[in-house]
Amino acid sequence: MAIKALGYVVIGTQKLAAWRRFLLDVVGIMPAGSGPGGAELYRLDDRPFRFWIEPFDGERLLAAAYEISDAAALEALAQRLVAAGHPVAHGSPAMAAARGVDAFFRTSDPAGNGLEFYCGDTRDNVVFVSAQGVEGFVTGALGMGHAVVAAPDLAASHAFYRDVIGFHDTDVPRFYFGGGPPDDPGLGFVFMHADNGRHHSVAFGESPVPPSGCIHLMLEMTNLVDVGRCHDRMRLAGVPESATLGGHVNDEMTSFYMQTPSGFDLEVGCNGLVIDPARWQPTSHTRISEWGHVWAWQVEMAKAAAAQAEAAV
Repeated sequence: MAIKALGYVVIGTQKLAAWRRFLLDVVGIMPAGSGPGGAELYRLDDRPFRFWIEPFDGERLLAAAYEISDAAALEALAQRLVAAGHPVAHGSPAMAAARGVDAFFRTSDPAGNGLEFYCGDTRDNVVFVSAQGVEGFVTGALGMGHAVVAAPDLAASHAFYRDVIGFHDTDVPRFYFGGGPPDDPGLGFVFMHADNGRHHSVAFGESPVPPSGCIHLMLEMTNLVDVGRCHDRMRLAGVPESATLGGHVNDEMTSFYMQTPSGFDLEVGCNGLVIDPARWQPTSHTRISEWGHVWAWQVEMAKAAAAQAEAAV
């Protein structure tokens, strides 16, 4: 069995109009029509959609959807999940057709994060055209990007994604934000790759699951100029910046993070590391970034410390 790539995401929201403005005017992707139940679809490339945004009674990443090599492998995965205590719900033929796939099912990981797995993908000849002039996104065999979720029980999630699903370890770091032990216990993370060259298609960190069911999604643009222009559009539109422009240690992505209408983040970057998935040896790092990536919470903590110091004078 091969896990080919992250194919699409399903997001539930009460803010369809805000998502429309965010994806079209800020990110610069392309509308792709509508789906069942009032869903709005958006595309990055020659797949009919990559974002499926549907009405929901809250704000949540409902599923990150991964392509499996074929129907037999998809069914074998479903059986492994059920045997491991993770119920699956097969999608109807009509819904599979709407998803642009031959067959799919839904399930969740040990933390309750939503997942879909599918086989038989669709491509077309529609040319990607961005109203914001974005040249394009790095997709193809690498998939649409990556998804990062929370894992209160890091070991359980790691075993699930590795032993049940079949992802492979890329980087298993412990990040330190306050200088390291003994005062800083650090935060455990796991970055895992599918059977393609993207450094990671899924990652998870040891933290409580947020109401949105997601920490962040990532899209990779083809050049730094488009990333910079997207950063400008974020600023001019008043979209909250979650982390400044910076460069990651592990996947070497130059990127920034901004808050989506549903509260989780979208990372927009370029120049990510492409690995050889068959020969990669897992790494371990202690820093998230080589430079930049000043997080909004770090800025707020610095402001609070400065205010406290001033008040003490």
